[in-house]
Amino acid sequence: MNRISIITICFNNLEELKNTSASVDMQVLKPFEHIIIDGSTKQDIKLFLENNPQPAYRKWICEPDNGIADAFNKGIRQAKGDIILLMNSGDKIYDETVLEKVTGVFAKDPSVMWCHGKQNLLRGGIWVFIGKPFERSKLYRGMRGTFHQTMYVRKGLYDKYGLYDNDIKMAMDYDFLCRIANEKFVFIDYPLATFDPTGISTNRYLDAMDEAYAQYRKYYGWSLKQALWSMRLTTLHYLLRSPFGKMLYRIKVKLGKENM
Repeated sequence: MNRISIITICFNNLEELKNTSASVDMQVLKPFEHIIIDGSTKQDIKLFLENNPQPAYRKWICEPDNGIADAFNKGIRQAKGDIILLMNSGDKIYDETVLEKVTGVFAKDPSVMWCHGKQNLLRGGIWVFIGKPFERSKLYRGMRGTFHQTMYVRKGLYDKYGLYDNDIKMAMDYDFLCRIANEKFVFIDYPLATFDPTGISTNRYLDAMDEAYAQYRKYYGWSLKQALWSMRLTTLHYLLRSPFGKMLYRIKVKLGKENM
């Protein structure tokens, strides 16, 4: 069977959780379960979930955790479905057809272990669709073109490769991607998620990038290609924050090169 478990972690951001939950609830094909892991210091999320009608597939745990990886792992351990999606509060499933499309991929080929697709995100001040088929040979580029909000993973891969590393603060998804790099996957050439531009990976982009590349070196050693790519991304990060950089990026989008 291809039952989908969606895991949403949240921390003191009720409105963002509402947006994520609404994107789950609008699916034509409903998930098997939607598990909310709430590590908030305030009670508003807990009170909202308890005092407002929720679909039967929604479950929640409201208790402190030890960070993002720990919250993900808590949800994975609770999950009873066959396929897992990690969807942070604030991020949204792109449209109502996504779970139907994903289930079709796994049903068509039971040997597929994970799939991913495009993501709608804010870059250079405009919304664009980014994502391309994963390539193991280009892992030195980090999560470039692959996003955990679009990754649907068979739960068996967590049994085989282990859960997320609690010692990694932001790049735990990239670390896991390195571990499953040889598993069979499918790229869905369609937007599967809309990315929340206010999250920690956006606000601490360079820190997240440095942490990801530390994981790359752990598995593959030092790489000149990786060092040069890191310099490129750092330069582009600062460039895109300037009016000139945003203008150049708009030109790039008009030329259809935003996914390069």
